[in-house]
Amino acid sequence: MNPLFLALAALLPSIGVGLLFWFAIRALVNADRTERQALAKMDAEERIAEAAKARNAQSETPPSSV
Repeated sequence: MNPLFLALAALLPSIGVGLLFWFAIRALVNADRTERQALAKMDAEERIAEAAKARNAQSETPPSSV
């Protein structure tokens, strides 16, 4: 057999495992990025809701007469 084919056959399993590892790590990083974006969006919406609630509470409170 050709030595080149033997060398490629020996490297093929390592290349396959390397590609599987790369895809797995890439999926983990993308999932983490997506989760961080979703959490940031939820936090921003909560801050906006709390600010609106605080403004409504201040406008509904009658002025105190002292």
